[in-house]
Amino acid sequence: MITLVHQIYPMKKITKAIIPAAGYGTRFLPATKAMPKEMLPIVDKPIIQYVVEEVVASGIEDIILVTGGNKRAIEDHFDRSRELEDWLEETGKKEKLDEIIRIAHMANFFYVRQKGPYGNASPVISAKHLVENEPFAVIWGDEFIHSEPPRLKQLLDTFEKYQSSVISGVKIEKKEDLAKYGIADIEKVEGNVYKIKKIVEKPDPREAPSDIATHGAYVFTPSIFEHLESLKPGRGGELWLPEAIDSLIKKEPVYAVIIEGGRYYDIGNKKGFIEANIEFGLKDPDIKEDLGQFIKKIAQKLPN
Repeated sequence: MITLVHQIYPMKKITKAIIPAAGYGTRFLPATKAMPKEMLPIVDKPIIQYVVEEVVASGIEDIILVTGGNKRAIEDHFDRSRELEDWLEETGKKEKLDEIIRIAHMANFFYVRQKGPYGNASPVISAKHLVENEPFAVIWGDEFIHSEPPRLKQLLDTFEKYQSSVISGVKIEKKEDLAKYGIADIEKVEGNVYKIKKIVEKPDPREAPSDIATHGAYVFTPSIFEHLESLKPGRGGELWLPEAIDSLIKKEPVYAVIIEGGRYYDIGNKKGFIEANIEFGLKDPDIKEDLGQFIKKIAQKLPN
């Protein structure tokens, strides 16, 4: 029988989200030598702006960006640029002026430099002092799901109901791709909500416990920190978030929500990045017709 966790945080509204953005982006070198991978554009908007917009559309306005070296461009992007604003105003580009001012006022931004060992647990640990003893969201800065309602909102709604940690789940279509993700061993609760029994990191596809990858966006109770801080360096000498989650599962329920009405964009690899640019380009009213014609022309030249 599935029982709800004791309500330690009764109907606490989540007001803070951590966005880790400290990675080197080695798969995009040399482009990311001096430019953060999170600032790579999808058509005319950087990846991390899509992530921030998802957080804001989900009702969270306090955003903690955990960055590293060569990430100053992220701070500049979400700040005011008086010189650029003055030039846009003088040249009559009011629509663009309004757009860049809006970016700076979307949320309350806080910046933290990542400390300690590498690994995807480190940025969460680095932001602990800003989260304090309250539940919070974590969402990666170099991937997103375009969905309605937003992916994070679906997680927040589930957290409010079950008052326990929740992770976004994505159905992996190709069996061979199961080896790329943390795959959840799950049992159904209701609708698109599942209880996680354990997470198997990058399993052999033949032995994967399901076809559901749990990653990308999380809502945690603050008790996750005791499990994060007791982590010992694992694979590659790094600190890994899935290991802390597995430890948390032994103490309190953790749920997965299979995201509905969305499309997952893994921008961390070249293929996903190009696919996202094509798909969003075909939705852009300024270029969709010309781009569609170009793709048809290219397709005719491809070998059968």
